[in-house]
Amino acid sequence: MSDLLTSPIGQRRTLALRPRAAEMPPRADVAVVGAGLIGLSIAWRLAQAGRSVVVVERESVGSGASLAATGMLAPAAEHEPGSDLLLPLALESLQRWPAFRDALQAASGRTIDYREDGTLVIAIGRDEVERLRFRHDLQRRSGVAAEWLSGPEVRAREPLLRPNVTAGILCPLDAQVDPRLVMEALLRACEAAGVTIVERVAVDGLERQGGRFTGLRVGERTLSAETVILAAGAWSGETGLLPDDLALPVRPLKGQSLALRTTKRTGTLSRMVWTDAVHMAPKGDGHLIVGATVEDCGFRSGVTAGGLFALLEGARRVLPGIEEMEVDAVWSGFRPTSDDDAPIIEAAAPGLVVATGHHRNGYLLAPATADAVAALLGNGALPDFARGFGRARFAAQGEARGRAVA
Repeated sequence: MSDLLTSPIGQRRTLALRPRAAEMPPRADVAVVGAGLIGLSIAWRLAQAGRSVVVVERESVGSGASLAATGMLAPAAEHEPGSDLLLPLALESLQRWPAFRDALQAASGRTIDYREDGTLVIAIGRDEVERLRFRHDLQRRSGVAAEWLSGPEVRAREPLLRPNVTAGILCPLDAQVDPRLVMEALLRACEAAGVTIVERVAVDGLERQGGRFTGLRVGERTLSAETVILAAGAWSGETGLLPDDLALPVRPLKGQSLALRTTKRTGTLSRMVWTDAVHMAPKGDGHLIVGATVEDCGFRSGVTAGGLFALLEGARRVLPGIEEMEVDAVWSGFRPTSDDDAPIIEAAAPGLVVATGHHRNGYLLAPATADAVAALLGNGALPDFARGFGRARFAAQGEARGRAVA
């Protein structure tokens, strides 16, 4: 991706598999804006259903958030106050992941390092334990699988953690994948299904005739399509891409992450571990991913000393063994974040479908999002599990806040 370091330390988050060079055709059944995880998942599902699909990407495949992510499928660990709208969709999508995994691996001939090890959320000190208790109470009230653990019980499951870990919550149903492997598999699956992927071509605007969207405008060229799907991630809310009446409340939230190389000597974790400061995810290739900062700084790319220090210090605070691990890669990316951190999935106008704003839950929500959009194009309506995620909710939320202030 464009903001990776150019030395070998920054090259792990590139794709070994590249799509064939493709010219943008004059028309297709479906035009998808954005070749990230969400865009490619939708494109693959629609191509499987027999539609001709063209995906147009401003940079390279996965360059926004998809290759920068940790690959967490963690609705229980992620559940927090204010996420009641998101939780049913998150749980639904987690249930769809095994079938999505099997179909993707079969279509691509690639494995994606899908792991059902759960998430361990831990605390050190009284203040963190109190916050963890509050989180656990919320999980129980919401019916989320979560088990309270004492400090010794936490360390029995993860012996490499420091002895001062005081308590923890085990979320046994959470899972994870390796984003790089998922994106490589999606590229193969899309190619096998006949999807055309056009990289390094910026969409200048969407074509609209008589109130209906009819395609994309790229310079002096036009791609005509029966349906346009906007899945451009953090760039979905850019001025000029949509008319003012359809503007999306989506902005970038920068995140920096790093990959540590583990060895037999250093050991590694057996599952994802979360703290107040960082999350750590062991991968099948021997890496331990540490992420991620949250920076509301627009599209200011790059890796900073402050960001890396925060990640390393946050990990070292609970896992002393990282001092012996080599830093293998560092990177940053942009989460596509809506005003309430939940996705926007809807038929926004005739001929236009929006699927964006997934914040830090893109990997978790990919199967449900792809299935929902496929159902929308096939049946003319979103399935029940995906309803309620249109732009209209933001106006309702604004009115509710206004009444609360009054």
